[in-house]
Formats: sequence, structure tokens, C-alpha cells
Amino acid sequence: MMTLPLFISGAEIAFIVFILVMVFGADKIPEIARGLGKGMRTLRNASNDIKSEIQKSAEKQGIDTDISADVRNEISKVKEDIDQITGSVKRRF
Repeated sequence: MMTLPLFISGAEIAFIVFILVMVFGADKIPEIARGLGKGMRTLRNASNDIKSEIQKSAEKQGIDTDISADVRNEISKVKEDIDQITGSVKRRF
């Protein structure tokens, strides 16, 4: 189920739908929803195209685009350092 970031209750959603039906009519709402869906799909495709172009240009220039592996390596190094520091100091319960 989708959660709304603005914390809109069910009654408020019903009121908004009622206003939409009153303003646009029941026959126009599916057309509006299709148009919004197509617009969102176009926006998503454009953002994916931009991401792929950035990755392609970074690869051509020899820039490492896999940041997650670097982050995992740094986290494991920090964990090892913490284990070395706290190795002799352990809590006993």
C-alpha cells in the first residue's frame, strides 16, 4: 500500500476525489490519470537516460562508478579498527 508523505487521511482523499469529480466530471478523470501516468513515465525514462549517459561518460574517462563497493570496503575497515581497539575491553554481564 502506498503511504502519502503529507499524511493525508482517508476522509481528505475522499473529499479531493469528490471535488475532482465535480470539477472535471466522471468521464474525464480516467483521461487525466492516463495523461499523468504518461507524464510520469516520460520523466522517469528521461532521468534514467540522463543517469546512463553520465555513467557512460564516466566510464569513458576511466572514473569508477561503483561507489557502493568502496563504501563497503571503508565500513569493513572501520569495523576492524573498532574491533582492534575494543578487543581487550569487553563488557561482561
